[in-house]
Amino acid sequence: MHETKVTVRFGETDALGHINNTSYFIYLEEARIRFIEQLGFKMNIENWNFILASTKCDFISQGYFGQELTIKTYVSKIGTKSFQLEHDIVSTQTNELVAKGNAIMVYFDFETQKSEQIPELLKEELKDYLVLS
Repeated sequence: MHETKVTVRFGETDALGHINNTSYFIYLEEARIRFIEQLGFKMNIENWNFILASTKCDFISQGYFGQELTIKTYVSKIGTKSFQLEHDIVSTQTNELVAKGNAIMVYFDFETQKSEQIPELLKEELKDYLVLS
């Protein structure tokens, strides 16, 4: 399981002091990028092979300004051309589940504008993070 930590900034909250729903998608994006970097891929726009096909977030409990969150990222499915990531967003201090997200990532060739099969080496690396429910 890969972990990314974020601290909720004031501008990511709403008038009630809760994390704004759109902010969670920023946290999920940060976790996806850090996860993909952990696999050895750099944020090089000329050599990027992933597109986001779908993303979702379920809000479980309230998050607040100044709270440190840990985003636990793991793989739940590996297909031939795509894989699915799961994210558990928890309070670092209490380990309380704040939100759950997921994303479907497609391996993509930007020159041909088509999806491609995930290389075997990448599939093997993804398996290291595979958690079946």
